Amino acid sequence: MKIEKLPSGSYRIRKMYKGKTYTVIFDEKPTQKEAMQAMAAELDKVKCKRTTLTFQDAAEEYIELKRNVLSPSTIRGYAGIMRQMPEKFLAENIHDITALDIQAEINRMAKGHSPKTIRNYHGFISAVLGMYCPNLKINTTLPQKSKDEPYIPSSDDIKRILECAKGTRFEIPIVLACYGMRRSEICALTPEDIDGDIVRINKAMVQDENKNWIIKTTKTTGSTREIIIPATIADKIHEQGYVYKGHPNNITCYLSRVQKSLSIPHFSIHKLRHYFASQMSALGVPEADILKMGGWESDHVMKSVYRHSMMEKEEQAKRDAADKLRNSILPDTV
Repeated sequence: MKIEKLPSGSYRIRKMYKGKTYTVIFDEKPTQKEAMQAMAAELDKVKCKRTTLTFQDAAEEYIELKRNVLSPSTIRGYAGIMRQMPEKFLAENIHDITALDIQAEINRMAKGHSPKTIRNYHGFISAVLGMYCPNLKINTTLPQKSKDEPYIPSSDDIKRILECAKGTRFEIPIVLACYGMRRSEICALTPEDIDGDIVRINKAMVQDENKNWIIKTTKTTGSTREIIIPATIADKIHEQGYVYKGHPNNITCYLSRVQKSLSIPHFSIHKLRHYFASQMSALGVPEADILKMGGWESDHVMKSVYRHSMMEKEEQAKRDAADKLRNSILPDTV
């Protein structure tokens, strides 16, 4: 076994075991026998841990290791996933879990849960096993993604909703959402973040794993940005001294009530960001600028916008074709 002297004057031995390198440091140069005994003791610790590590212990350790780099909402989601897992799976030795066990667990969860929920569930299991069992090949068959197209509101929908919201405490949040802001960003915004008609977005209000509302930095580096809003809205914010007071969920509930009263198809407040992207695209704003203004780091939202635009064109083409056919075979029909 090679004994290396380090610049610090210490000595190091290393050994590869099951794809991972283990290191032991000595203050003084060890003999070959001492080096071998020290490494054997180190590997015994690893083997001992391998025999006692349950999936629950591994998952909790994984979450703790990632706590400072993942968002509170992601941590909360992981905790929620673990609460849904059966005790038998949580107690399973992580090194005894096979690809078949994972498939069986996904099959169980697939009953009564959406494809998106199942994918999140599987993603967490895969992430934990990927860290502790990197050699495990996972080839799980997942349920097909739903192809239902979310409803993107029209300009007429927005005008009617804003007319109802005018003068209420929900007017400003809905307007800001139409300018591409997330609900979490709106609820964390203060008058100090607004200079003239320029809004500086650099924080968000989210729930942590204990369901407490906290203020943190924005979702991604790209989410930290500046946007321009109507001067009248900026003035209202400064006049009242705040952007929004109340529980974030109340904005969602209010929007749902208004949609129902106006007979507008239901859509979440997050879809107002899609409306923003759709309107910017229709105005000819370059895609890169739209993504920057909305704080998106991928072009996924633009694919949705383009798909929605194509569906509208296809629908209009069908109607035009039907009208032409009707005029051909029923020319006297009014």
